[in-house]
Amino acid sequence: QVQLVESGGGLVQAGGSLRLSCAASISISFINTMGWYRQAPGKQRELVAVTGSRGSTNYADSVKGRFTISRDVAKNIVYLQMNSLKPEDIAVYYCNALYGLNERDYWGQGTQVTVSS
Repeated sequence: QVQLVESGGGLVQAGGSLRLSCAASISISFINTMGWYRQAPGKQRELVAVTGSRGSTNYADSVKGRFTISRDVAKNIVYLQMNSLKPEDIAVYYCNALYGLNERDYWGQGTQVTVSS
């Protein structure tokens, strides 16, 4: 079992920055893949960024160059640094972990990000 708790969402003006945090209940060095997804109103949940245990990263085209995903293994936290935020980034952001032999999906409760234009 893995519990994920997100924090850091909020309201920011367009062009501003936020940093989301995802705290895991186990050592993230044991988790192969961790990522951030988002779901805007009326839309399906979509991948924002993922990071592998060896430091690889992958981003959605819409956030490349603006968002950065990183891991702090000592703190068991995965961050999503979001810069140059746009109104189209408005969504609930969810932390995800793939863990275990079967790579079961674990999700956090989500954190709201709102960008005012």
